Amino acid sequence: MRLALLLLLLAAPGAPAGDAPRPALPLRTEGRWIVDAHGRRFKLAGVNWYGAEQKDFVVGGLDRAPLASIASSIRSMGFNSVRIPWSNEMVETNPRVGLDHLRANPALLGKRALEVLDAVIEALWAEGLVVILDNHMSDADWPNGERDGNGLWWNDRYPEKSWIADWRALARRYRSVPAVVGADLRNEPRPAVLADGKRRVPVWGGPDPEVDWRAAAERCGNAVLEENPDLLIIVEGVNYSSDFSGATERIPFRVPNRLVWSPHDYSWFHDGLRSHAQLHEDLGRRWGFLLVQGKPWTAPVWVGEFGTSHETQDHVYAESGPGLWCAGFRAYLHAADIDWCYWALNGTQSRGATRTFGAEETFGVLDREWKAAALPRHLDAFRSLEPATSGP
Repeated sequence: MRLALLLLLLAAPGAPAGDAPRPALPLRTEGRWIVDAHGRRFKLAGVNWYGAEQKDFVVGGLDRAPLASIASSIRSMGFNSVRIPWSNEMVETNPRVGLDHLRANPALLGKRALEVLDAVIEALWAEGLVVILDNHMSDADWPNGERDGNGLWWNDRYPEKSWIADWRALARRYRSVPAVVGADLRNEPRPAVLADGKRRVPVWGGPDPEVDWRAAAERCGNAVLEENPDLLIIVEGVNYSSDFSGATERIPFRVPNRLVWSPHDYSWFHDGLRSHAQLHEDLGRRWGFLLVQGKPWTAPVWVGEFGTSHETQDHVYAESGPGLWCAGFRAYLHAADIDWCYWALNGTQSRGATRTFGAEETFGVLDREWKAAALPRHLDAFRSLEPATSGP
């Protein structure tokens, strides 16, 4: 399907600024597809805009460029959706955002974190972009190994009941905001060493409720759907969302046609990679099987994170190392027409562990001024993945 036809299919009454198309809402699932209110395929082709989950409590770039300009750039690059990470600390403390983080957006000065998030979502919707909210961390920070206390969906400071309560609060806040179409329940469940020094490893199922990710996702997903039954409920895998081997059946949320699986993938997930064929076999074993129609586990797959450095073209096009992975991964997405969300939009880093506010984000699509592509070929490599080529 050509891009022009895809955009025509997604158009709905009430065109936003710039005549950008909007999907017919609400979205739902049908087999392995995400579809709009008319049952037509809506392929998520998006980008991650991070920062609100870190110590700045706000998406990056608002110190460099006007919010409307950034939103317009996202649309002009062909993306139709944005994943926005957030932390439980951000929701529960809702601090005022610092002056240094809003210098290019004086209208936002003095506002609290959730008010700025409101404005970001509004600006994205004005460009016809939909938003997936992602609970990325409990503590506001950048992930930093097993001892950062954020590998599970709970820790000593933010127990499971807080995780669910914070999700309820956001689902209520945005229930009447059409831009927000999905809830990514938790980023990359992984082993965690908590305050008691004990290492806990999340699993699919099992007798221990502290580490049973499947049961926790069902509890949280149902809570979110009680607040907003129209949201897509996005469930990641264990081991940094690389492993869905335990996902032998769909999670039976109380509202049907809501579940979307969301694996992540990066070059370092595949040590010793020698060929595209090897990569594709590995991906199929880890999560590609979820797309097979008519199985107990069948649901849409949306790759919520994947990315590579823009420092050199070798990271995108080389025949070895990250370039080999990148080309092979693009081919896998294209062949199966899989929904995706690139990491990341950001031209500069936000403040967190191992991160420096204002430093170049080498995985970013945008340059350090947040005004143009950092490496045009880096962006061009993914344009062919934007249009849908199949559907129900």
